[in-house]
Amino acid sequence: MELTYYIILAVVAIPAWCIAYWIVPYFTTYKHLQHIPGPFICKFSNIWLALGARQSQKFAWVDWAHRKYGKVVRVGFNHVSIATPEGLRTVYAHGNGFLKDTFYNAFVSGVPGVFNVRDRVEHTRKRKIVAHAFSPGAVQDFEAHMTSNLVRWVGQLDRVAAHPNQPNGFAHINMMPWCTFVAFDIIGDLAFGAPFGMVERGRDECEAALSSTSKGYKVEAGEKPPIVYVSGAETLNRRGEVSSTLGLLPQIRPFAKYLPDPFFSRGLQSVANLHGIAVAAVDRRLGSQEAAEKGEAGPGKIATKGRHDILEMLTRAKDANGQPIGRLELISEALTQLIAGSDTVSNTACAVFYWIMHGERAAPGTIISRLQAELDAAIPTLDETGINAVARHSQVKNLPFLRRCIDEAMRLHSTSALGLPRIVTASEGIQYADEHFPKGTVLSVPSFTIHHDADIWGADVEEFRPDRWLTATPRQRMGFNPFSFGPRACVGQNVAHMELALIIGTAFRRYDFALYQEVLLSQEGFSKKPVDCFMGIRRR
Repeated sequence: MELTYYIILAVVAIPAWCIAYWIVPYFTTYKHLQHIPGPFICKFSNIWLALGARQSQKFAWVDWAHRKYGKVVRVGFNHVSIATPEGLRTVYAHGNGFLKDTFYNAFVSGVPGVFNVRDRVEHTRKRKIVAHAFSPGAVQDFEAHMTSNLVRWVGQLDRVAAHPNQPNGFAHINMMPWCTFVAFDIIGDLAFGAPFGMVERGRDECEAALSSTSKGYKVEAGEKPPIVYVSGAETLNRRGEVSSTLGLLPQIRPFAKYLPDPFFSRGLQSVANLHGIAVAAVDRRLGSQEAAEKGEAGPGKIATKGRHDILEMLTRAKDANGQPIGRLELISEALTQLIAGSDTVSNTACAVFYWIMHGERAAPGTIISRLQAELDAAIPTLDETGINAVARHSQVKNLPFLRRCIDEAMRLHSTSALGLPRIVTASEGIQYADEHFPKGTVLSVPSFTIHHDADIWGADVEEFRPDRWLTATPRQRMGFNPFSFGPRACVGQNVAHMELALIIGTAFRRYDFALYQEVLLSQEGFSKKPVDCFMGIRRR
């Protein structure tokens, strides 16, 4: 009898709860969004968008929705995606007062950093601290660190190219991991004072400090966490995937690690591991700095005197009250630079390799010969080894065709592909075209969809055509959004441009390439990552 009572209660209570939680808000709180088209389930929940994130294809799901329903699409119960260049100016403009959505809370590890902090005042404080590290003068000082890692990188590529196993003297290579290795090592050098050693080892491996959130281990008070080795790129990818999913379903975050889907438990472990990578790197750098100040030396110590890098600038930075940032905040900001400086550059560099070669394959004689002629004129000689084995920034920073190739690849691949969600905060709401969005509405603009919109770019939107930038219209330039827009735009985009010019310029000056795959498949965590890029490589 008691069992029957509970069964009846469940049969009544569960549907009633579902109606109260999902259905009633559709007719009341979010009634103003009823007329906006989109997938049916999006009228009531974020589940559809979260499933896209769970499949690492959210950018593709949102793009499909826009192609089916139009420029303004409802992708969540309170989330509208606007796929126009004008939408960028509405949602991300300076002075509109929008806040980052609660989605970003899922990306916080330790204390919030400049990327995921939501409070505007706190973001302004953090950005002022970080921005000086990316001033034009500071960025030029980074070149020596980039060069030393690129020298090791071309040394490894030379060794691969020395063993041809394909027609026409090419050696088979997957460029995706090698782009990852050099990007991680460069940002390790810039943000932590030493490369992670991925290029030298030829594998995805980083030191990480275990934490109390690590499975099977508990850090006691005052205890120095032990060091383990983890896969840096894989850790970063899983962290992005799980955080993007949980950011859309915050209700399940408290118990996500107990869910039967290992996607969540592995992803949350990756969140802890990624934080551990930053902790280990900062501890190693600061420990070496303290030892140097005491006149101590020893194996494994990092030379810190006279270094010009991001961490050194962060340790010297002061806030508006003249106070230095604390260790936890230092770790958080260093972690932000690790994520932004490794993931985006490696993914974009790999995509640039693919799209340059794809463009050459589609129209032979139109890309490679022009690019290499420009590079040969700018870089007359390259030594076999040493710092003169790679390009200098002064040689490649103003090369017009190289820049057009990079921009066109960033348009087609769109490493920052997802729509970054913002909350309307103005009491009177915001007007976009004929739509009025009241306070509290979440808006976003998907870069991938804008970059692939034939209405903006023309019928050849899917073609790699660098010369389209010679006659780009104001609306096309407005719609080009590789680093976001407005006060939350990527603070390190000057560093990214510098790295990409050095990597791509050095590679195509030193090597010939062949492309061995038809399409570039991608998966998305927070940024969009090529799965593989199989090519042939040989010395010129």
